[in-house]
Amino acid sequence: MSHPQLIEGEIRVLGARWNPRVHAVKAFLARSRVVYRWSEVDQPLTVIFPDGTRLVDPDVGDVATHLGLETEPDNRHYDLVVVGGGPAGLTAAINAASEGLRTIVVEQEVPGGQASYSAIVENYPGFPEGLSGSDLARRTVEQAERFGAEIVVTRRATALRSDGTHHVVALDKGADLTAETVVLSVGVTFRWLDAPGCSQLVGAGIYYGAAIAEASACQDQDVYILGGGNSAGQAALLLSRYARRVFIVALERSLEETMSKYLVDRIKGLPNVVVLTRHTVIAAEGEKFLERLTLRNLDTSETRQVETADLFVFIGATPSTEWLAGTVARDDQGFILTGSSLPSEGNSELVWSLDRRPYFLETTRPGVFAAGDVRCGSVKRIAAAVGEGAMAVQLIQRYRREHAKSAALAEGVTS
Repeated sequence: MSHPQLIEGEIRVLGARWNPRVHAVKAFLARSRVVYRWSEVDQPLTVIFPDGTRLVDPDVGDVATHLGLETEPDNRHYDLVVVGGGPAGLTAAINAASEGLRTIVVEQEVPGGQASYSAIVENYPGFPEGLSGSDLARRTVEQAERFGAEIVVTRRATALRSDGTHHVVALDKGADLTAETVVLSVGVTFRWLDAPGCSQLVGAGIYYGAAIAEASACQDQDVYILGGGNSAGQAALLLSRYARRVFIVALERSLEETMSKYLVDRIKGLPNVVVLTRHTVIAAEGEKFLERLTLRNLDTSETRQVETADLFVFIGATPSTEWLAGTVARDDQGFILTGSSLPSEGNSELVWSLDRRPYFLETTRPGVFAAGDVRCGSVKRIAAAVGEGAMAVQLIQRYRREHAKSAALAEGVTS
């Protein structure tokens, strides 16, 4: 994977603000730390590169390819396939590649996972002044590539199956990758707001984790944030630099219940941030873009409409594991079960079948491990994900040694 931020010159993005494809490209470039300038014009999305190339109505994959990012694997067989390029996956790649394992990371969007949406990460060890989530991701990608790990982007894993002594990870567009071991670090995706009028306005006024990409477009406007966690707090701090007023709509009676104290203290010191506790959004309206929201007071059940063109939603996350249904054991929310949490009875594909005990991060498929936010029982913090990524590689090395020993013994018996 080359580094798009090293491209000389400025990329221009032309298109209407309320075009979801414009939003998708802006979000991709922002998370990738690519310098771009957006001009609002009433025409189809057009991306102009420094070399003069124009892409008309491209998708994110087209943009990634022209930026020089790797979207195709160099090989088909690896020692380790890491599915998901968040903090856990990238750390696993660093540790595996540094120990000589042929390693590939498959990321369906941009490396960094949920962390890359953060305007500033202030509680990660070693960076006392904080840094953006995308900057942290860039540094980690560079480190993984320095050790020889391969990273492909905008590619999605669609299936996992076993083929003799190896595992096969199927990708969209028809590619299959085989490996002795696999790390599932696909992380989580934003939970969508299930309220009337919202789904059709995604990317046209309703945004998920897109504060960095859309902040400058909120100049002198009233914007709303739904959610009371740390991600909502970080978005509020960023948006308050541009918007006239920022309204935080939270279910809780106080932000202290779900948000870190340092964020709460900063928000209290901002004169243009208004906190609406015990409120939620129950509807959205707009023809081509968001025009108004309906809020409900959860204590009184009273409702009222507010005029706004921007709603940023941070109401939790769900694991990205639908493609693993029937392949590895998951809990009722879709998080992957590992280690001592594995079931011992039921569908033969979803129970632990070997005589030895599963390793701590091992799934119901021996040699397939899960790390980071996608794992049931994990601590949803960047530092915790990094720790699990490193631990996964140590368990993989143990698995490889024991697997090689068992194979040698079996060959001795048959000979």
